[in-house]
Amino acid sequence: MFSLRNFSDILRSVSEGLRWPVIIMLIILLAATAVLVGTLIAEIFTERKYLKANMPELVDRIRDKSNNLEESIRNGHILKRQEDALIEITRHKDLTASMRESLAVRLLSEEQARYDRRVKVTDFIAKIGPMLGLLGTLIPLGPGIIALGQGDTNTLSNSLLTAFDTTVAGLTAAAIALFISLIRKTWYGNYMSVLETLMECVLEEENDD
Repeated sequence: MFSLRNFSDILRSVSEGLRWPVIIMLIILLAATAVLVGTLIAEIFTERKYLKANMPELVDRIRDKSNNLEESIRNGHILKRQEDALIEITRHKDLTASMRESLAVRLLSEEQARYDRRVKVTDFIAKIGPMLGLLGTLIPLGPGIIALGQGDTNTLSNSLLTAFDTTVAGLTAAAIALFISLIRKTWYGNYMSVLETLMECVLEEENDD
């Protein structure tokens, strides 16, 4: 028959068994966060630096019947993916107005889904980082407290050091991921606003033809 001590021993064994998996996951989170910082910097130089569109001027060029619509889009200083989505609308002359609008909605949804997938990664790290950090803090404290009662200061100091290190690792990963999420949500919200505005202009021009 199990006693309270038996249950405590089981819980202690489970806790000790989680020590290294938690530490490994924290290391993976830190590595993933470093990669995400790199991708954010790369995004600045590969995508964002090309976004220099003057929206009122671009809208006027798109609405100007004397201009070639595709050339106006290509020379609009918007993102390459935005250009491709807008030009995709212009290449289906045989579609009805309602079908063209449905295509525009699908293209917008695909673009939004792409941005959402990017942000979900950093949002996940921002949520899971503190949890793993807390686990990494609490798990070594059990053996540390036992060592304190036995006068084993060496084990106690090692346990406390592990607890502090895992806390710092979890919070650092979460803080960086949260910062990246906030930046990307601002960027992507602006991207989608630009794309939706230009998509409406292109649809109006195509439906008027």
